[in-house]
Amino acid sequence: MKIGLLGAGRLGICLALLLEKAGYEVMASDIRKEYIQNLQNKVIKTNEPLVQELLSESNIIFSHGNYEVIKECDIIFTLVATPSLPDGSYDVSSVREVIRDIKNCDFDVSGKSLVIGCTTNPGDCADFQNHLKEFGVDVYYNPEFIAQGSIIKDLQHADMVLIGGEGKHLQEIRMMYYGLQLTKPSIYEMSTTAAELVKLAVNCFLTTKISYANMVGEVMAKSGISDEIDTVLGAIGSDTRVGKKFLNYGYGYGGPCLPRDNRSFAAYAKKVGLEYNLGFTTDNFNEEHSKFLLNWFLGHNEKNLPYAFKSVAYKEGTDIITESQQYKLCLGLIEAGHKVYVVDDIVKHQCDSRIIWGQPEEDVCWIEL
Repeated sequence: MKIGLLGAGRLGICLALLLEKAGYEVMASDIRKEYIQNLQNKVIKTNEPLVQELLSESNIIFSHGNYEVIKECDIIFTLVATPSLPDGSYDVSSVREVIRDIKNCDFDVSGKSLVIGCTTNPGDCADFQNHLKEFGVDVYYNPEFIAQGSIIKDLQHADMVLIGGEGKHLQEIRMMYYGLQLTKPSIYEMSTTAAELVKLAVNCFLTTKISYANMVGEVMAKSGISDEIDTVLGAIGSDTRVGKKFLNYGYGYGGPCLPRDNRSFAAYAKKVGLEYNLGFTTDNFNEEHSKFLLNWFLGHNEKNLPYAFKSVAYKEGTDIITESQQYKLCLGLIEAGHKVYVVDDIVKHQCDSRIIWGQPEEDVCWIEL
């Protein structure tokens, strides 16, 4: 059985490589011609561990267009971009383009399955299924729960495999994860709309937990016991009803996933009539927490020293500054008139020209949380 993948970006290429490693014949396409040419030559520019190694040993067939992949493959994954709209919901126009490509094929597509792995709004996949029903194509929703900088590891050790939808390839999709994961997969099956909601709700819970930990930390800092924040949060997290994961004081949540999923969940909750929901509350607190940190560091630099960061990426070791709370704090300190050093220059080309890159050669106030 051939597995296709439309959209071979950061996550897509990792999934394609692991599916091949699990024994499947894989084809993948992407609209970026130079990127595909590099993949064909087994070259990729990435900070993700193991990707270059797996690619070097790969026999994946890479293509510029979708039609070859759709024609040759039985199960077709799509991980195209779904950017956020102003109201917080996801723009799924790129997925609709994939749907149009399938409908416009000059060959029979009946019996094929489309597995959507990119984040969508609750109800989108049901709509996609309605569009493809007459063509005999089943639609599934199967998002991955990964973090940038550890995608391969996260795919191989996922806490949960989420599969929304039903059809002839449901068992095969389920079995893929037994070959893909190094741990026994914990699989949850449900409707596509329920699965879309789970994807958003999981990340909304994490943003709530991060915000709660930062709120406790702020209260302690204002109470003059900031040196005991870790101890207190450790005690709270030892309660099994709470848990220690994501219960740390520090920067607010950032990056390309958590903030967007949180807003999308809030937007959907509002759409169905829930006016007061945690998505909006945590988003507002996250913004206020960034201001708290700025004022905290400005107020605790008695010698008026320059500031220094190890990294301003949203997560150390990545090349992403999307909604980075570290970068936001860095800019705030610069706007306040301070000199700022950043040691790790992996994101230099994306950042403000006022930043001084490299190890500081003078006494500085290190930003550490």
